[in-house]
Amino acid sequence: MPEQDVTPIELFFDLVFVFAFTQVTGFLVDHLTWTGMIRGAALFAALWWAWVTYSWLTGAVPAEERLPARLVILTAMSAMLIVALAVPDAFGDDGVLFGVAYFVVRALHVVLYAVATPPETHDAVLRAAPGFLGGPAFLVVAGLFDGPLAGGLWIAALAIDYGIVLVRGVEGFHVNVGHFVERHRLVLIIALGESLIAIGVGAEGLPLSTDVVLAALFGIALIIALWWLYFDYVVLAAEQTLAAASGHDQTRMARDSYSYIHLLMVGSIIFIALGIEQTLAHVSEPLGTVAAAALFGGAALYLLGHNAFRYRDHRNISLERLIVTIIALMLTPLAVQVPAIVALGGITMLFIGLAAYETVRNEHRHKFRTS
Repeated sequence: MPEQDVTPIELFFDLVFVFAFTQVTGFLVDHLTWTGMIRGAALFAALWWAWVTYSWLTGAVPAEERLPARLVILTAMSAMLIVALAVPDAFGDDGVLFGVAYFVVRALHVVLYAVATPPETHDAVLRAAPGFLGGPAFLVVAGLFDGPLAGGLWIAALAIDYGIVLVRGVEGFHVNVGHFVERHRLVLIIALGESLIAIGVGAEGLPLSTDVVLAALFGIALIIALWWLYFDYVVLAAEQTLAAASGHDQTRMARDSYSYIHLLMVGSIIFIALGIEQTLAHVSEPLGTVAAAALFGGAALYLLGHNAFRYRDHRNISLERLIVTIIALMLTPLAVQVPAIVALGGITMLFIGLAAYETVRNEHRHKFRTS
């Protein structure tokens, strides 16, 4: 399959997910409880899987070149905007609206994939269609209820949707490696950009005191460290490994490493953004338990995702990242006892230290090999 660049229509389509991710962070801010965190994670998981399915689709169907395909993508983008608008009350009065709009997004994906791809891929899409449509249909029904029943329907919806390609496989689907990897790089940048927005939201209306400015600098330094740890090491070898695989092994690796495992990394950034926003909003006060868990637990989850990614592709892990993961989790109880700016500064220094250590170590190894 010839290599292709990410197209303008894909970048345009991704813009609606910038808004959607921001809406999830806003939902978390308004529901700073453990139940709110679980619901926020479920909302993000649904949004992520919608993006994932289209990332596979646009690698197989040249939507930029075919007018009908382009119109379907733009229609799905419009429906996705309604999904994002409904996020704040997706477990309340807008539950049905969220479910119906989400079902439209997913149904358009299945239809376009089925009619615009070769017979082998067409059969693969039909094999997965019961899950791709059944899961979203459960969300429509979930919007009619509240309480434990709605929660159970959400769990069933996500299990069906995510599980269908695990149970029935991805044989028949194809991956354009360079395009596929680039799409995931870009969506991770979208998530990091949402974290930058969180700094602005947290500081909105506050006088720019020394503490607020310092907290903002800690926030962007942490985001830079997150970017550094992913783009300087994680994706380089991973793309080569995916390109070296072929056939069913390649599509399974793409499913596991990118569609599944990247959920941990991108989702964790949303929770880190919540922690940054709460730090800016309460810079001199201790973080609440939920906000501290979001910041430090999100940071730990980010590195856990890196190691899961590395293990799936190379069957080894980074001991340094595992150690920092454990330290981040151990520091969580301390974060609720010190001012929020101190907690944010601590996790920032920890991640900068990790990035710096890995950079120096790898530069030394490179010089040693070339000397």
